[in-house]
Amino acid sequence: MTIQLPSADGTLRTYEPRAEPLAVRPGTPFTSRTVFSAVHVVADPFADTSPGSPAAVDWDATLAFRRHLWSHGLGVAEAMDTAQRGMGLDWAGAAELIRRSAAEARSVGGRIACGAGTDQITGGSLTEIRAAYEEQLAVVEESGAQAILMASRALAAAARGPEDYQEIYGHLLRQCAEPVILHWLGPMFDPALEGYWGSAGLDAATEMFLQVIAAHPEKVDGIKVSLLDARREIGLRRRLPPGVRCYTGDDFHYPELIEGDDKGFSHALLGIFDPLGPLAAQAVRALDTGDATGFRGLLDPTVELSRHLFRAPTRFYKTGVVFLAWLAGHQSHFTMVGGLQSARSLPHLARAYELADALGLFPDPKLAEERMKNLLSLYGVTS
Repeated sequence: MTIQLPSADGTLRTYEPRAEPLAVRPGTPFTSRTVFSAVHVVADPFADTSPGSPAAVDWDATLAFRRHLWSHGLGVAEAMDTAQRGMGLDWAGAAELIRRSAAEARSVGGRIACGAGTDQITGGSLTEIRAAYEEQLAVVEESGAQAILMASRALAAAARGPEDYQEIYGHLLRQCAEPVILHWLGPMFDPALEGYWGSAGLDAATEMFLQVIAAHPEKVDGIKVSLLDARREIGLRRRLPPGVRCYTGDDFHYPELIEGDDKGFSHALLGIFDPLGPLAAQAVRALDTGDATGFRGLLDPTVELSRHLFRAPTRFYKTGVVFLAWLAGHQSHFTMVGGLQSARSLPHLARAYELADALGLFPDPKLAEERMKNLLSLYGVTS
């Protein structure tokens, strides 16, 4: 059986779907790397919502997907940008997501870290921004999850210079109950974060970031770097204080960064590990045994798919992530909070299907093929 897939030039190409999925089994947590998957939320397709209304979440399907990742030994990074924070999921929905997912993690023994930001406000003074961070941080800590201090659009807009970042982050780190993960999200993921850490120049921003960490190393478990710049990440991780991890958020260069070199390596907190979960887990287990060649042999072929999903405008990668979850049978529909399923073109989605199928990511390739054909038919493409 074949399927006709649309290309960007308007032509159709013939693709023969894979017959069998990649054989992977659930397993225990990893020993050589700490690995989180930043996870998506499943929308409730029957909710009567309109643009701008609060997100309606299918809690059963959302939590089931987290159990799927935990079963393969992955940690869950909850309520991050993959979960559409600031792009459909408001703070009220994120707070409920944090509480429910943290409770689910306790019930199954899964590792979880949750994002704390300032998205309950759209702007304000430094005092108001600090209070917004404190409110979210309290929700995360009360849930029992590890906190990830996310970059703040409000702070990016209000900060007069590097000293304001130093003041806000210093205050938050001093009061954190447990070590946190600091998140540096580049403007390719969120244009409103341009000039974060007080400078549009990445060298100056890096120096300020390192100063914040150096002032409170005991309160920083690690940093998540999402700049899509492998060279910069390697340079940054080599300057971290002892005991502070670097969690790569680079969805373009993750195999080489996780493998590392003779001077160190990166752990991982990645949105691409949402669709790659089982395969990524198998790869990291190879690394646990010292088999770097096996690790790269499994993970290197996935980079083409990741670069496709995260192509500019990068912030719309969530559409491809949810699309693949639907094709894989993890949810019954391709609907997203805020209607974000419309953010990528049909040729883009078709290529994502083709790349994911070739990797064996779909547990039931026939189901994925049928769902892809159903989507194509809605656009007038028939096979």
